[in-house]
Order: sequence, then C-alpha cells, then structure tokens
Amino acid sequence: MQAYLALEDGTIFTGKAFGATGEEWGEVVFNTGMTGYQEVLTDPSYCGQIVVMTYPLIGNYGINKDDFEAKNSFVRGFVVKEECDRPSNWRVSNKINEFLAREGVIGISGIDTRALTKLIRNHGTMRGIISTEVLEPRDLVEKAKQCPQISGQELVPTVATKEIFTVSGSGQRVVLLDFGAKANIVRCLNQRGCEVVVVPPTTSVEEIKALRPEGIMLSNGPGDPTNVPYAIKTVRELIGQYPVFGICLGHQILGLAVGGQTYKLKFGHRGANHPVKDLQSGRVYITSQNHGFTVDRNSLPADIEVSHINLNDNTVEGLHHKTLPVFSVQYHPEAAPGPMDSEYLFDRFLENMKQYVTQS
Repeated sequence: MQAYLALEDGTIFTGKAFGATGEEWGEVVFNTGMTGYQEVLTDPSYCGQIVVMTYPLIGNYGINKDDFEAKNSFVRGFVVKEECDRPSNWRVSNKINEFLAREGVIGISGIDTRALTKLIRNHGTMRGIISTEVLEPRDLVEKAKQCPQISGQELVPTVATKEIFTVSGSGQRVVLLDFGAKANIVRCLNQRGCEVVVVPPTTSVEEIKALRPEGIMLSNGPGDPTNVPYAIKTVRELIGQYPVFGICLGHQILGLAVGGQTYKLKFGHRGANHPVKDLQSGRVYITSQNHGFTVDRNSLPADIEVSHINLNDNTVEGLHHKTLPVFSVQYHPEAAPGPMDSEYLFDRFLENMKQYVTQS
C-alpha cells in the first residue's frame, strides 16, 4: 500500500505504508540516533510529532518488552528509509510493523530520509500530513498548511499521569512532577534507593507538601513550556523550599519559573550524539536529547547561572541556582537511548537532598 508525506511547503514524499493505516498530522522532526527507535516511539516527548529516523535501517532488532519508556506510543507518524520485517534479537517480542499497527501509528518507508532531513535543517521543522487514504496528494499540502503549530497545542495533559502513584524505595522520597516522564527517570531514582511519588502536572503546592518530599523532580515532556503556566507557577513556589532537579521540559519550566524566557529552535535537538560542555569542569559529554525549545540565556536573572552549553549551536543545556539546591539540564541524563555518563546528575540531586535535610 502506498503512503504519502506532505509538508506545508508543498514537498510530497511517496513511500510504502507499514504499521497503521489512515491519516494523521503533526510537526515533522528528525532523530539522528543509530539505535533506540523503540525508546523514541515510546518517549512521550514526541507527542504531536511525525518522527523521521536518519539511520537508514529501522526495525532490525524488533520490539521487546523491556525497553519501553511509556506503555504506549504518542508519535503521530514514523518515517524511515528501510523497514526491516525480519528482526534478529534474542529479546524480540514482535516486529515494528506489528507494534505500530497496534498503537495506531502510521509508518512510511522507502522515503529519501537524507533529503527530507536536509530540507528540515535548511528550512526548519514543518507541519506535515502522513496518509494512506488520499487520491490526490496535493490536497494533503493544503491540509498541512491548516494544521495547528506545535506552540499552540497543550500536549502535556495527553501524556501525563492523571493520578498519584508511588514506586517504592527505601531511601529519600522524591515527588516527580510528570509532564510526560520517561520510565527511566523513575528507574534511575529507584536504583539509588529513592521512593518516587509520581504526581500529575496540575498538582498544587499544598498537595505536594502533604506528600512530605525531600526533593522535587521535574520531568521531560512534549511541546512548548509556556503552554503549562500552572506548572510554572507551582515550580516557582517550590523553589527555596526543596531541592529541585529538572530534565528537558522540566528544565525549560524551571527557567521560566525563575523569570527567564524560552524560544523555539529552528529544527531542535533529537538524537543520542549531541556534545555538551560542563562549564564548571570543562568536560564534554555526548548526550541524548529530544527538544524543540530552549531557554534564552540573556533573559535569566542574576542568581541563575548557565552550567552547560551545546557545542553545536551554543544554546543553553543546563542551569543552576547560585545559592539554592536547584539545577536542571536540557538533555537526558537517564539516557534511554543514549550514553549513560551523565547519570552522575542523579547522584548530585541525592547529595543536595541530604545536605538540605542536614541544614534544615
């Protein structure tokens, strides 16, 4: 079956359908990871987006039961050069085609993903339509032009938990504000003994205090951080009362909570190979990233310092408060998929919690 991907600039790609059938729209973005397509497909931060994989062969190690970042996929479409329907891996539970069909995600293969990626890099992310149900592909272009921009969509409620739940641990209690949290954030905290209480993004400061946390974790999530003003207000009130650690969208929300501003990047950072420099140590880390917005360094108040920068474009990759136990990173130290050498940031968070209790 044929499938089409039409972009708002008039470009149309024709390929072979796999996964689900139908029609869906979204912001077309690319990911440069060589592995980790299962984690990409189940990362809630991709809600609202049609994801293009730059690595040419996808599906070669199948789908397994252990590498999910969420129970379901939230991507709007999946674009690959070649889809492998004969995966080889001892952990395989099903094929990528079967997984996408089950999740209702339309896939398209046989696309020149190199040309598509270059187009996005040159002109920026664009709205697009992916479809298996069209007689005249040019009609899709007009539909794409009418789709909402990613900044106009409130995506966090779609992916975040609706109820409070606890993942047991014997150590410090962390409240995780869930904006679309990857499962590996909870795993990294659990591995360090933390009891993790996951709460909806609309949870009030009073409700959080009643849980008696020792630290506050701000998760990753999709979309524009300015679309969750309630979370910005909550975080602003929590700063100074608890140690705080933010990741990705949580980092951006923290930046807004302290008085900074954010802006949209031309094509974002998505992949497992982004170089980030720690300005304090001078060390460079290769990081896993997935974001389309960034904190404006020139908008930050005097008591907030930039701790990390992206060496590709010099954008802000980390913040820390000069006097309070509050810090954040734009990239993913839980790193699934990706390098794992930034997990030390979880240890720093635990140390902040210990010191804060001692000082209190």
